[in-house]
Amino acid sequence: MTKGESTGKQKEFEQIALSHTDALLRTALRMTKNESDAEDLVQETMLKAYRFFDRFERGSNIKAWLFKIMTNIFINDYRQKSRKPTGVSYEDVDDNFLYHQVEGSHGSAADPEEILFSKMMDTDVRKAIDELPEDFRVVVVLAFLEGFSYEEIAEIADIQLGTVKSRLHRARKLLQKGLWNYALQRGFMAEGSK
Repeated sequence: MTKGESTGKQKEFEQIALSHTDALLRTALRMTKNESDAEDLVQETMLKAYRFFDRFERGSNIKAWLFKIMTNIFINDYRQKSRKPTGVSYEDVDDNFLYHQVEGSHGSAADPEEILFSKMMDTDVRKAIDELPEDFRVVVVLAFLEGFSYEEIAEIADIQLGTVKSRLHRARKLLQKGLWNYALQRGFMAEGSK
C-alpha cells in the first residue's frame, strides 16, 4: 500500500467509522462493567477495524460491522478471563410478573410497565441491566440502548435469530423482577400493591 493509499484509507475510516466511538464506548461499558476495560475494548475494536477496513463492504452498515468486531473481541478475549458459566433460574419469574404486581393498585386498564418505569430513575434501570448475566446484557444493550434489529444483533453476536429472541425474552423477565425489587426498595411502589 502506498502512502497515498494509506492516507485515503485513513481519511475514509475517520469519516465513516470514528463517529460511532461514543456508541461503542457506551456498549463496552455495559459489557465490561469497567471504564478502563471498556476503553481498551473500544481501542482494540477500532485498531482491528482499521486493520481490516479493506474487507468492509462499502454501503453496508458500518455501525453493525464495528459492533460485530467489538462483540467478537469481547467474547473471545474478555470472556476467557472468567470461564465460570453464570447460572440463572428463569422458571421462578412469571412472564407477566410486573403486570401481576401492579394490576391491583392501578386498575386493569393501566400499563404496568409504563407506571413502573415512569416512577423509576434511569440509574435504577441501568443498574438492573448491568446486573443481568453477560449473554443477556449484551443483547439487551444492543437492542434497547443501541437500537439494533434482531437480525443485526444475531449477526453482531454471531448467534441464531431465535437465540436473540429467547435471550431478550428471558432478560425482560429478569429485568421485571429486578426492577420491581428496586421500586419496592425506593418506595415507588408499596409492598401490598400486589
